[in-house]
Amino acid sequence: MRAQAAIALGLSVAVLSVAMGQPPSATPHSPGDPWAGWRFVLGEWLGGGSGKPGEGSGSFSFRFDLGEHILVRRSHTEYPAADERPAVVHDDVMICYPDPAGGRILAIYFDNEGHVIRYVGDAGEPGRLVLVSEAIWPAPTFRLTYTATGDDAVTIAFEIAPPGHPDAFTPYLTGRAIRQSRR
Repeated sequence: MRAQAAIALGLSVAVLSVAMGQPPSATPHSPGDPWAGWRFVLGEWLGGGSGKPGEGSGSFSFRFDLGEHILVRRSHTEYPAADERPAVVHDDVMICYPDPAGGRILAIYFDNEGHVIRYVGDAGEPGRLVLVSEAIWPAPTFRLTYTATGDDAVTIAFEIAPPGHPDAFTPYLTGRAIRQSRR
């Protein structure tokens, strides 16, 4: 009877794992690791940049949560007052997660200005992470790119394409960041 109970429990766990989109023996560092191309951005970063809002500096982090089922980016940027523009503080959170349908990473972004952006991530090229928003009329399309320029350095580009022209990206912000820690 105990053997039947053990088999039933094992089958239940396997069925539940498949139903939830996770193979029963999946490990975060297996060859099928959905985060393989994203790991270069893990850690705490400091940087600065410029663009339409002006010159700014800040920090961001990429950290796994929920047993590496999600990757959370938190960002804080300050733009000092310049000319007649007041100082601006920008905070945001982005939660990245494997698409339940498989094969890609999705992300949802929230900021202190009330923006919500849904992204699809592509880390197909080593050391390069590109997130492109859904093209939803009449909203613009956004592209956020991280490119490794060394073990502990990245460049960042945030671009915007006008509504109806989802591939006509123009730079909005560019910057550089240096990793402070890998935690």
